[in-house]
Amino acid sequence: MSPAPDTSLRAARGGKKVPRRMASLLEMKEIFRNADAVCFDVDSTVIREEGIDELAKFCGVGDAVAEMTRRAMGGTVTFKAALTARLGLIRPSYEQVQKLISDNPPQLTPGIRELVNRLHQRGVQVFLVSGGFQSIVEHVALQLNIPTANVFANRLKFYFNGEYAGFDETQPTAESGGKGKVITHLKEQFHFKKVVMIGDGATDMEACPPADCFIGFGGNVIRKQVKEKAKWYITHFDELLKELEER
Repeated sequence: MSPAPDTSLRAARGGKKVPRRMASLLEMKEIFRNADAVCFDVDSTVIREEGIDELAKFCGVGDAVAEMTRRAMGGTVTFKAALTARLGLIRPSYEQVQKLISDNPPQLTPGIRELVNRLHQRGVQVFLVSGGFQSIVEHVALQLNIPTANVFANRLKFYFNGEYAGFDETQPTAESGGKGKVITHLKEQFHFKKVVMIGDGATDMEACPPADCFIGFGGNVIRKQVKEKAKWYITHFDELLKELEER
């Protein structure tokens, strides 16, 4: 998102120049307070873990997959290439995925339940837009009273005997730039005027635009590239709750 023009700000402040970064942050906060929809990344944002890393540990290949995840989230390889490679190592069965959810359910990040509840109270639509897996993300959505129709995530495929058969490569979230495609779809379908994207990774940051505002989140893990480039960066969801209470 480009900063607000300096000229209008000079006029509003008696001709005094306002720093561009400050103006941009103020504008972004206003967008957040008046958003029609807020889209959250899930892994390391809404939940404390990276779902694919947890699945890898569960299947005995945790270290190798965690390194691939770090590269993917840092933006040094394409998301689809990293997802293909990681799943090729894990090869999770249907039974393993279900057992992971039942034995080690994802842990919500502190403050997210209160934030989502407050957004719902204000009539804001909340979506989960994730490069993680549909079955895990839907479990998270149920905990937050988010309709499963508002979940956009990757779908694992299995053979009839439950063995891993790949993933649905047609899902927009299966590739870099996919989260932006989801937001474009939401704007077209629901005619949203102001959409906010919140997340910890490079795939979240690149969704703005078409998102009208990106908020970087570092409450669970700090991605250097995102922290350095995001104009609005937070480490706790209480910061966003306070913004909503200001109005």
